[in-house]
Amino acid sequence: MRLLERVYRGRCGILLSWFAQVYARFTQPKMIYGLWDPKTKEFRKNTRYGSNVLFVNKENLSIGDYVYINPYTIIDASNGITIEDGVQIGAWVGIFTHGSENSIRLLGKNYINIPFYERKGYTKAPVHIGKYTFIGAGVIILPGVSIGKGCIISAGTVVNRDVPDFSILSGNPATIVRSTLEIDQYFFKETDYSATYYDKEALEKVKKLIKSKNS
Repeated sequence: MRLLERVYRGRCGILLSWFAQVYARFTQPKMIYGLWDPKTKEFRKNTRYGSNVLFVNKENLSIGDYVYINPYTIIDASNGITIEDGVQIGAWVGIFTHGSENSIRLLGKNYINIPFYERKGYTKAPVHIGKYTFIGAGVIILPGVSIGKGCIISAGTVVNRDVPDFSILSGNPATIVRSTLEIDQYFFKETDYSATYYDKEALEKVKKLIKSKNS
């Protein structure tokens, strides 16, 4: 496997990724390296996802590099999804950009005969997930939600509203319970992660917290 990984990170990465996708369709769920970003037409070499992740309307998905998506997750990009660099998504997560919760009542039996974008009462809104946010297993993200960078969405949370940067969310409906900056300051007490920390703005905020606690 280490030899294959070295070959993949060379010039043959795209070809190996394609073969892995074909092979994975005939085997148990595997992690696949590499994903094309349909919006930018760039190959995200360090992005990984389960072979049985369901992408709906993949052409409306914009995805960054270093993203990780666990198996048994659905990414419904019908009305646009943006996933920035470094986002990690757990198993059995549902990210949705459309819903028929109102239109089925309003349109009744006519629902099936009306084109997707002409159905009255249809929920249609994009989703945005900021960089290096962690989304736990079983999370549901509803249409129109924008999640900031550096967040933690606890397992089983239902996200039905926008989430500020550096938030920790939990519950149904989701509520903010803490800030990731508060947690990170304790890690910095043991080791200085300045060289690898994901965001300069967040780094400054963490160091200010540490300084205020020490003063």
